[in-house]
Amino acid sequence: MSKPGPTSAARPAGLLGAFEPLREPVFRWLWMAWLAANVCMGMHDVAAAWLMTSLAPSPLWVALVQTASTLPMFLLGLPSGALADIVDRRRYFAATQLWAALIALVLVAVSLSGHITATGLLLLTFLNGITMAMRWPTFSAIVPSIVSRDRLPAALALNGLAMNLPRIVGPAIAGGLLAAAGPQLVFGLNAALSLVAFWLIVRWRAVQPQRALPGERFVGAMRVGLQHVRQNPRVKAGLLRIALLMLQMSSLMALLPLVAKAWPGAGAGSFTALLAAAGLGGVLMVLVMPGLRSRFDRDAFVRAGTLAHAASAVVVALAPNVWLAFPAMVVAGAAVLAAANSTAVSVQLALPDWVRARGMSIYQMALMGGAAGGAAFWGQVAGMTSVRSAILAGAAFGAVVMLFTRHVSVAGGALDEHRPAAPSGVAPEPAEPVDPDAGPVMVTVEYKIAPEQAAAFAEVMRETRASRLRQGALSWGLFRDAAVPGRYVEYFVDETWVEHLRRLERFTAGDQALRQRRLALHQGLEPPLVRRYVSEPMDHP
Repeated sequence: MSKPGPTSAARPAGLLGAFEPLREPVFRWLWMAWLAANVCMGMHDVAAAWLMTSLAPSPLWVALVQTASTLPMFLLGLPSGALADIVDRRRYFAATQLWAALIALVLVAVSLSGHITATGLLLLTFLNGITMAMRWPTFSAIVPSIVSRDRLPAALALNGLAMNLPRIVGPAIAGGLLAAAGPQLVFGLNAALSLVAFWLIVRWRAVQPQRALPGERFVGAMRVGLQHVRQNPRVKAGLLRIALLMLQMSSLMALLPLVAKAWPGAGAGSFTALLAAAGLGGVLMVLVMPGLRSRFDRDAFVRAGTLAHAASAVVVALAPNVWLAFPAMVVAGAAVLAAANSTAVSVQLALPDWVRARGMSIYQMALMGGAAGGAAFWGQVAGMTSVRSAILAGAAFGAVVMLFTRHVSVAGGALDEHRPAAPSGVAPEPAEPVDPDAGPVMVTVEYKIAPEQAAAFAEVMRETRASRLRQGALSWGLFRDAAVPGRYVEYFVDETWVEHLRRLERFTAGDQALRQRRLALHQGLEPPLVRRYVSEPMDHP
């Protein structure tokens, strides 16, 4: 993997220009591929949603188009993230675009043959959504390794730009093609753009990291990813925040085609204009965020984005025509970008590189789970009441949830805490060869603690427990010696010998600082005694 450039300590990240990360060539090429891929996704969603208004015009069926598009990112997020952490990310990223081209060509064929149905459209939209499920955690994991640390917030904002600019370009292209030639041409252009993105990705010559240990196994990698997130409070806060945001915001986006269709004389042009307005708002927010980031923390962006989107949704729901709804959609798009980017930066900064794709895939699952579940729920509400009532209810939901979750913070965190660090010792040398797959492996660490330091030691060991489990330990415990006052024994269990050795690859600056705190409380000239035990298989009679 290409290494990030030198950190510019003289320039804080919040003051960097919005497009500064594009100075780094690798990021520039991959960002262009990401942009092209998202244009394809935006064009498909517009064409599919508008086509559904003809095949099955009920609110629920139209809302299910968004559900079908986002559900794969919820269902397949973790497997995709696990693969992105254990395989060649360049080849994996490129393969996603070949899949997208294949689905687009199938859509062209069934559309031209006249055999497209509402159910078939949802199925193909679901299959197309697999593309995003595969590439989103991969690209999210790649970015921190190809840009310098001071440019990371701006790079993540540019990722948001690459997802919002297609809301302008994609709907504009799709709207013109829909009016002129129908959805077949939109799907055909998607196939061509997917191949362009594939070409841009294969131009990247990534330098793969050298590892002394074999790669992680697929199922084990998923387990460790889930366990890391469960023990990472900053990531959990980001997951809760983004799920609630998308649950709120999906009421407007899922029902937008029906809002546009209800206006007198409105058509595909009105719908695409509203999507373009949301994209424009996101682009404008990307441009102003570097300046605002130095004055406001991430929590302020989340609060402002949530309330601004709620107010915008109310205006769109009550607007009598596209002209009044257009500026409200600009504000809504800016609000989504501000809130979602702030949570994404928080999660990125809370993840070490070895588990970054898995962590971001779980973030993706929370984001898309909120969007997919929200689209289906608000579609059902609209079917039982009205489109306007459902959008107004979604806006009220957002304001109420923000009030009751105001204590959930996405502020704080520094990337340096998770930078790789040299482990405290050398790799353990067993007295006799140990099979890499032998296990479980139990490690014990003996500490001598003064009685007056017991409370401080207990606090450090609570943090140690979370750290060991984040690194993949199956279990952890702490025991006090009943015969020797002040003697404590910590134990933790790893799945196999190779998983135990993998801890050396996962050691970070934060782990190093935590170890120093443990050593500061330990009494004696010698460091804590460490013993390792490998499970002995027993023959049962």
